[in-house]
Amino acid sequence: METFFAALMSASLILTWSAGTRVAAVFQNACATGAYQTASRLNAASLDTAEITPFGRSEAGWKVYAPQIARTIGTPCAPDTKGFAATLASWQAKHRLHATGSVNIETIGAMKSAWQQARPFIGELRDGSCPEAPAEAALAEIAPREGWLGKISKLDPHALTALRNMIAAARRADPEIAADRQMLQIVSAFRSPAYDAARCAKEHNCNGVARARCSAHRTGRAVDIYVGALPGKSPVSSDDANRLFQTQTPAYRWLVANAGRFGFVNYVFEPWHWEWVGTAPADPIVLAELKPRHRAPVEASATSLKPLLRLKAMFGLSD
Repeated sequence: METFFAALMSASLILTWSAGTRVAAVFQNACATGAYQTASRLNAASLDTAEITPFGRSEAGWKVYAPQIARTIGTPCAPDTKGFAATLASWQAKHRLHATGSVNIETIGAMKSAWQQARPFIGELRDGSCPEAPAEAALAEIAPREGWLGKISKLDPHALTALRNMIAAARRADPEIAADRQMLQIVSAFRSPAYDAARCAKEHNCNGVARARCSAHRTGRAVDIYVGALPGKSPVSSDDANRLFQTQTPAYRWLVANAGRFGFVNYVFEPWHWEWVGTAPADPIVLAELKPRHRAPVEASATSLKPLLRLKAMFGLSD
């Protein structure tokens, strides 16, 4: 009997591995087929070299934003593939941009606008004033085991419940995340306006990029989550190399794909910073305010997109 169960388990593992290999092969083939060879080459070249300033600071390349761009356009393909370029061109056309399939300043600017619109905190800043902070007595305590290095803090009670559910789901879904108990611990949560003002005065770095003068943390719905860090770097360091490292971790990739189900959106410049919006957010990428522009000819046919459309349907991705 033991031999039978051992054989059954072995066969199950082989079938699981075989199925995973076939899925990977389908991904690879679908992402490599179709037109947009020129666009995919341009994307591969600009990924590490393009000069961009989406958040007010000069950056080399857009690789740090690649996971969020892929989620936004709804593709499982790597950023240097034809499949990625074809899906991007479709998204560009839908949003009245030049449908070239290549990532450029215009496209990054449109996406940045959409990402920021998904944050209710940004809407509250439009009249030039900071939102009021909640009474600290109304906030829920974060347990020491939940805080990074045992740090204690507070959060909106509904946001904390959603965060706990999200972290538990991530650990169930990915053994690599579950194996590192620091991963997804809370680095920072509620910060009072008085605390932030004193910190700005002491450190002289509230320039709107490294640190904001009016922080979303005052709402009690913003949280910095540990998603890894380069050796010697803080988990909330805005150093470009540290940010890039964080966007490659399984924890961040999982959050990009799943945090919306729990009502969280990312401040995309900071891989660690997530804000609870109360419910699963509406699609943030419908840019109604963009005026119609001339569209460049689309390089791919509907036929060339069919493998990608099948993959998107299989994995629940949408435009």
